Amino acid sequence: MAAKQPPPLMKKHSQTDLVSRLKTRKILGVGGEDDDGEVHRSKISQVLGNEIKFAVREPLGLRVWQLVSAVMFSGVAIMALAFPDQLYDAIFDEESVSSKTPIRLYGGALLSISLIMWNALYTAEKVIIRWTLLTEACYFAVQFLVTTVSLVESSQIATGAVLLLVSRALFILISVYYYYQVGRRPKKV
Repeated sequence: MAAKQPPPLMKKHSQTDLVSRLKTRKILGVGGEDDDGEVHRSKISQVLGNEIKFAVREPLGLRVWQLVSAVMFSGVAIMALAFPDQLYDAIFDEESVSSKTPIRLYGGALLSISLIMWNALYTAEKVIIRWTLLTEACYFAVQFLVTTVSLVESSQIATGAVLLLVSRALFILISVYYYYQVGRRPKKV
């Protein structure tokens, strides 16, 4: 009995055959565009995600505004914790407040918000930046309303309080502007 010879090894031509390569990539789900118009080079990039998707097209001055906000929140928080009488007097032009506890609690809350602002300064994730900007805008809006109601109730207009109202309105506008600028989709080139 003669031993059968194995057939000669045939080299696959799928690497050089363009149609075969395209079919293989289509089956694997790579090379095509997804819903965002991104082309994935490999299945791994699909599974792990593409960090370019999370990159922020930063509007001019965003990082400066984040730094100013973090410093401002920290400064007012430290002042409220350490010198509650002076902070109250600077805003409402009245004599000493009867209890320092509410102002110190306000300082503690501001210090917590300032920690969030400092951490947001060092991130590149769009969602985190937008949430911190929204937090700022909400804080300034609440402070604007509370200060306005306090002034109406006391029927006394203090220069510090009016300056605070104007600055808070400006800060609301800046925060909302950056919130929408960060959220805009980049233009397709």
